[in-house]
Amino acid sequence: MDFPIRVLIVDDDALVRAGLSMMLAGAEDLAVVGDVADGTEVIPAVNELRPDVVLMDIRMPRMDGLAATERLRARREPPEIIILTTFDSDDHILRAMRAGASGFLLKHTPPPEIIRAIRQVAAGEPMLSPAVMRKMMSYVADTGVDPRRDRARALLDRLSEGERAVAALVGRGRTNSEIGRELSLSVATVKAYVSRLLTKLELNNRVQIALLVHDAGLTEPTE
Repeated sequence: MDFPIRVLIVDDDALVRAGLSMMLAGAEDLAVVGDVADGTEVIPAVNELRPDVVLMDIRMPRMDGLAATERLRARREPPEIIILTTFDSDDHILRAMRAGASGFLLKHTPPPEIIRAIRQVAAGEPMLSPAVMRKMMSYVADTGVDPRRDRARALLDRLSEGERAVAALVGRGRTNSEIGRELSLSVATVKAYVSRLLTKLELNNRVQIALLVHDAGLTEPTE
């Protein structure tokens, strides 16, 4: 990742955009390259400004952030996306993750944590907070007859034993270094496994791997 990390802010509240811009200006390795007020403006802004990370609001008047995320992640080599919102319903979180968002933060998140999340997703690591992980696990527990479970298990059956072990740890929110320590692999090897998982499962990022693992009910620690 080249520095500074280029950030685009998407929010229909001008005060929020200004506040985020001022906050991020204090981090030397981040640069706010622009801000827009609606999801309809995201694609043109990304084409022009080439951000590495997009901070995306959900509630906007013409196109919400979830629809904008879906359109953006359908592109080749899209930026990473962090959903930043006042709403934390299970439906919002799950739809954002299925759309390909790399993180989900509430607007009252302390500034240092927002900055850390931007750095983390820019480095290719998802921002799966403990609260979001709990919601994901609760969702799986509450929907035992969800037809997504059979589909998720069928997809995971494509994987080798080693790939399944890595996928299970991604599903538990482990970083590459943590997975490497747990499975006695180098970080480079873990990265190669994750790349193969994305290709085999036809997914966009690690968050979607984690959600697939939770859909399949594979949340127990690997042996």
